[in-house]
Amino acid sequence: MCGRYAVTTDPAKLAAEIDAVDEVPEPEDSTDLDSPTPRAPGPNYNVAPTTTVMTVVKRHSPDDPDDDPLLRIRAMRWGLVPPWAKEVGKGPLLFNARAETAAEKSSFRASVRSKRCLVPMDGWYEWKKGPLDPKGKPTKIPFYMTPEDGTRLFMAGLWSVWHPKGTDAPPLLSCTILTTDAVGRLREVHDRMPLIMPYDNWDDWLDPDHPAPGELFAPPPQPLAEAIEIREVAPLVNRVSNNGPELIEPV
Repeated sequence: MCGRYAVTTDPAKLAAEIDAVDEVPEPEDSTDLDSPTPRAPGPNYNVAPTTTVMTVVKRHSPDDPDDDPLLRIRAMRWGLVPPWAKEVGKGPLLFNARAETAAEKSSFRASVRSKRCLVPMDGWYEWKKGPLDPKGKPTKIPFYMTPEDGTRLFMAGLWSVWHPKGTDAPPLLSCTILTTDAVGRLREVHDRMPLIMPYDNWDDWLDPDHPAPGELFAPPPQPLAEAIEIREVAPLVNRVSNNGPELIEPV
């Protein structure tokens, strides 16, 4: 699974890096996280579900649907809200979706067809079963997974648009991160991992007009997993309110 991660770049910098259109609103032009209009995300070493996060999509211009689709950076709520949901926060917190079965689930089926995205991150956290504490209760040891060469990861995701009923409030964009079977040494920490999407597959994955090839939903190749550093970190990350570069420092 992937329930916590770190991302330190800002939307404008990311847009410049990947030649995308930055559509994330400026902080002064947006409202709090409970509003369908999300705030611009900043550096966050402890991203948790329901947080507003950056995503990468590829969409046509609303003014010219016949033009070529462009990469766009958008802010979304992490935790997909299906279009048919009656209200936000009342159903399951859909922050992960299994890549193997997402196309069969009513919450994700439509998004698999035409609303696929990427979720950029520096790395993600997982917890491994640890020894019993002095009171005999089980403990969990946090680990941080990040590329050994310091590059950024882009995880496969799905997104959705939810329209509030009976109000003029803007629509809510939300997303989920796809997970797959862990590969190689990563299995020693957790049996699941977020689905890494290599750059060479971006065009097929983000194509808004065609389904993604089935092989893109498979676990990443072994060499890609071997390039991920597995780093034990301090329990500071266990508390969502903790945030800062000390969370990703090795113990």
